[in-house]
Amino acid sequence: MSELILHHYALSPFSQKIRSMLGYAELTWQSALTREMPPRPHLARLVGGYRRIPVAQRGADIFCDSRTIAAEIAALAGKPALALENLDAEATAWAARADGELFFPCVLTAGTPALRHKVRAQMSWLDIGRFMLDRLAMGRKAAVNVPGRRAARTLVIEHLAAVERQLQADFLFGAEPNHADFSTYHGLWFLHDLGESPLLQEFPGVLEWMARIRAFGDGATTAVPVQNALQLAADTRPRAIPAPLQRDAGVGARVSIAPQDYAQAPTEGVLVGVAPQCWILAREEPGLGTLHLHFPKQGYTLTQL
Repeated sequence: MSELILHHYALSPFSQKIRSMLGYAELTWQSALTREMPPRPHLARLVGGYRRIPVAQRGADIFCDSRTIAAEIAALAGKPALALENLDAEATAWAARADGELFFPCVLTAGTPALRHKVRAQMSWLDIGRFMLDRLAMGRKAAVNVPGRRAARTLVIEHLAAVERQLQADFLFGAEPNHADFSTYHGLWFLHDLGESPLLQEFPGVLEWMARIRAFGDGATTAVPVQNALQLAADTRPRAIPAPLQRDAGVGARVSIAPQDYAQAPTEGVLVGVAPQCWILAREEPGLGTLHLHFPKQGYTLTQL
């Protein structure tokens, strides 16, 4: 089975990161839309406590976090530069900063009337209120420093200037895009395409680069109800785990895995595979059977129970 199911929502920046990768990779995929915030009872049956979006699925294998999704896309498309682990140190550091400390400044700076209009078109007033309360609660518990609006704007302008300087070719690190391009694009997509911020008008190279990525589109997609995705998981066994990934001393232990920065809700299960960049966790879900959840090591904590 080669086709991904992507559990996502339209206004999610990290979902756009993956949608743009799928467009560049020219992959077909199935779109399972979900709510902007928990509760997501159907998706929770696949991922347990994990609450971030997007989530990707291939049968009974579930990919949590855009890094593991990107690695799966890289393998499917034969485009290794889409996987973060295949980048050199400079590009890896760039991607980590764009996804990490610069993500919230981009989101905060995008809080414009244009964005509010788009949000209102997607969500009811009640859901908007719930979304704001959810994000405020998440921010209070986050282990990352979220700047104020004025500081965020300054960071974004500095970031745009750095991107402009870096663009000595069509993409950040050469003639073809890599993971760092898509890590940088999604925050600026939220700022420019959704927020319609005028800040980017001072950076023509950034706008041209964004247009090149936007031209990839989002790939060929068909909508699928989440119930169909659940049925697929129930009808499928997880793919075999290579023997080298089962040799770690921790394999077989009951563990929890949780993000280190924000949305830190843990997911519990049995550790069944350990790769250099990721952990594989087995969960038993009534009605679905065995599911294998793939988590990146970077940015996550594994705790033995």
